[in-house]
Amino acid sequence: MGVLSSLFTGVSGLAAQGEALSVVGDNIANANTTGFKASRAEFQDIVARNLKGVLGGNQIGRGVHVGAVNPVLLQGNVDSTENATDLAIQGDGYFVCRGSDGQSYTRDGSLHFDKEGYLVTNDNQRVQGFQAETDGRITSLMADIRLPKAITAAHATKKLEVTANLDSRYTIGQAFNIEKPNETSQYSTGVEIYDSQGNKHLMTMHFVKTAERTWDWHGLCDGKEVSGGMEGKMSEVSSGRLTFTVDGKLDTQQETKSSYNFAGGAIPNQKIDINFGDAITTNKGKGVMGTVQYGKESDMLAWKQDGSSAGTIANLAFSDTGNLTAQYSNGEAKDIAQVVLARFDSAEHLFKVGSNRFKESRDSGTPSIGSANMGGRGKIFSKSLERSTVDLALEFVNLIQNQRGFQANAKTITTTDELLAEVIQLKR
Repeated sequence: MGVLSSLFTGVSGLAAQGEALSVVGDNIANANTTGFKASRAEFQDIVARNLKGVLGGNQIGRGVHVGAVNPVLLQGNVDSTENATDLAIQGDGYFVCRGSDGQSYTRDGSLHFDKEGYLVTNDNQRVQGFQAETDGRITSLMADIRLPKAITAAHATKKLEVTANLDSRYTIGQAFNIEKPNETSQYSTGVEIYDSQGNKHLMTMHFVKTAERTWDWHGLCDGKEVSGGMEGKMSEVSSGRLTFTVDGKLDTQQETKSSYNFAGGAIPNQKIDINFGDAITTNKGKGVMGTVQYGKESDMLAWKQDGSSAGTIANLAFSDTGNLTAQYSNGEAKDIAQVVLARFDSAEHLFKVGSNRFKESRDSGTPSIGSANMGGRGKIFSKSLERSTVDLALEFVNLIQNQRGFQANAKTITTTDELLAEVIQLKR
């Protein structure tokens, strides 16, 4: 009897609309879930019953079912936060994490460091990244991102660059006397250098004009810091000579003494290359990028050296390519690792495992894992989180629509019931 099939058609509608309501309810429940992507139920009809042969047409449908529940992969709003380890992805891609259940993927960048120093998600999945060498160079080795607990090593000074102006108006001075360094030099300034143990030493550089366009310099340290030196007396650790052209450019530079033997067990005969600029004759330069001699008051314009003391991590920061950079208490900055992103050709088919995580499925394809902002993968923003893509106004409209659909299918069943009641009355 044809009227009986309408009962099952109505039941299929109730089931489908009920499942659609579950999808809408899940979206509403996750309106504030970080990185959540709203889903939608997609309906499909059930194979129809043919009335006349198989030539097409003259068919009655058997109802409806939910053919798929697909996420709508829109970009969520990226909001700023105060947490340095909060990360958001702008564009395509997923963070890669690993736990007891293997490798999984997430858009939730609510990350933090656990007690062992690992970068983890809120459910303690360890975030994966490309590891860095000791010098901060990023490699292709992917592993758990972890803060180094050891103190960063000290580095002895190997290069010192000095940029200064020596006043050409000075007259030729008397011979330099280490017992009276300030009285027997026209200009002096201090620079800091480090020994092999990371101890900082103040080296005072005294400049003496010995001839027209010619200056001698002497680097002095306190005797107590130098092997064989005496406390309270200065020890000469370096000396040299600078010559200039008639227009004040640096012509030659020469280091005549280099004796950096610091006390306390530091490496003996430490080598420090002191560079005063692009000397014309010595360095085949132009003589203007560095120390010069002009008719202006002597002054140290800039200096820098490559040594450092031992240090501990003082601050952390992420770049838009996912590089985790540690700033140390000694002023150094070094990359620790680079957060990787995974991109899927069919991310809609990833398998949800809860806690904002996904697993690879047969239909999602294999992930393309690499650096952010490359290979179609999105950018990474630090101190930011991606909001849910759920639009509450739209979900409420869908809620009403599915509710009315459910009620309409219920009417199909009640109407069919009334028709069957009429059939039963025929016996009377």
